[in-house]
Amino acid sequence: MGAVGLLSSAAVQAHPHGWIDISVRVISDAEGNAKGLHQTWRMDPFYSLVVFEELQQVDGASLEAGLDQLGREIRDNLSHQHYFTEVRIDGERQPLADVTEYTALERNNRLTFMFILPLETPQPLAGKTLEYQIFDPTYYIEMVHEGEDGSPAEQALILNGVPGCELSIVPANPDPERVMQAALLDVDEEGEPGLGRHFAETGRVVCR
Repeated sequence: MGAVGLLSSAAVQAHPHGWIDISVRVISDAEGNAKGLHQTWRMDPFYSLVVFEELQQVDGASLEAGLDQLGREIRDNLSHQHYFTEVRIDGERQPLADVTEYTALERNNRLTFMFILPLETPQPLAGKTLEYQIFDPTYYIEMVHEGEDGSPAEQALILNGVPGCELSIVPANPDPERVMQAALLDVDEEGEPGLGRHFAETGRVVCR
């Protein structure tokens, strides 16, 4: 499987072979309803380098054109896996709509994929708790919020326009048995479906 296909297949194997730095902006409307998540994914430097080299080897194609095609491939394949995202409001999982706004680009030598993931139906935030997790179910790719000095960066989770909300990123706390399970996976072994969930950080928005 080529590097460009890393995010294009559900049949990836073994515990993390790369990582993605993520940041999220919760999109709201004038009435204080959550409409979706604007996500930015920054692929790790090594994977980014390999992808850029592969795209530049395509005869007659510019890097920009290659990134446009790659963005479509990532979007299309993630659509079959709920875009690696689960959203809950007061513990109730929210159905997600299709991604129509997205782009892939090179930024500071990192492959960056940005997209808007809408909720199927906007949901009021007042008096509610919104939580999300973003994870590769197979735990092939580790996904963590953008960090500074070992902690999530201030810009890793943003909500504008809705006063009275507290934002936090809760670190993963996997059971030691899950940690051992992931550590013992060999390169030719596949983690159980949903393994990545146990290693996922939780973005949390608590509104009065």
